Amino acid sequence: MKELIAKSEVLVEALPYIQKFRGEIVVVKFGGSSMEDPELVKSTMCDIVLMECIGMRPVVVHGGGKAITAELAKQKIETRFVNGLRVTCGKTIDVVDEVLHNVINRSLVEFATEFGGHPVAVSGKSVLKAEKLYSKDKETGEKIDIGFVGDVVEVDRVRLQEAINNGIMPIITPLAKGDDGNIYNINADIAACRIAESLRSRKLVFLSDVPGIMSDPADESTVISSISTDEIDGMIKNKIISGGMIPKVMSSIRALEAGTNKVHMIDGRIKHSLLLEIFTNHGIGTQIVRPDSVL
Repeated sequence: MKELIAKSEVLVEALPYIQKFRGEIVVVKFGGSSMEDPELVKSTMCDIVLMECIGMRPVVVHGGGKAITAELAKQKIETRFVNGLRVTCGKTIDVVDEVLHNVINRSLVEFATEFGGHPVAVSGKSVLKAEKLYSKDKETGEKIDIGFVGDVVEVDRVRLQEAINNGIMPIITPLAKGDDGNIYNINADIAACRIAESLRSRKLVFLSDVPGIMSDPADESTVISSISTDEIDGMIKNKIISGGMIPKVMSSIRALEAGTNKVHMIDGRIKHSLLLEIFTNHGIGTQIVRPDSVL
């Protein structure tokens, strides 16, 4: 009986959040090593379908870096990174396209359908416009050509909004097309931020390999539960936010400035972490908010 009562208390705790977020768009970026575990992938997609069933309007943007690296190795194509960006030659972009669309996206759509959701596979090539992105030499500042890697400069908001309004859950690959007709590889974090920015989503959630932003980056027990955007510069200066977290956080600020209410960074390796962050009083990761937001 105690276990049943505990379950009912969880539902009661979730009620105000369910009421608050009904009808709201939530962009979920799904990536990291959690995508290596089929059971964890299924569990996450089940959670996202649950969000859909209670009236939220989820949009999923997924990564696939490790699966892409594995396929490149299988085809004996070199994997090389410059300043955290994958150098993407013509052969590599073909592999990226194939893996993202025909392996990862397809499996996410199948899992969501299995749980009774209403997903649709959306190629980033059809809704994201890109321009070629160059890296920079850290010492000289000179541009480095890293191939078919791009930055998102435009999102087809109308097409995505139409799907959402029709009760469809877009599951989007992080690829984009340039005015030059080329296909560009897009960092999935950046793609998710630009999409959240365009849709003015209520929330943007990153599911990754870290529990959030930590005051001591070497100690996972030091997760900071809430950060205001006006604290970010100081945290970068003090190296609390560093490396690949910097572009993710800076792009998140853009989304917040465009109208997204909160950004959440949580550990996708923990089962049901998405539900725990959104539907409980304390959450389990880090939320980033504007200074004027009500926490």
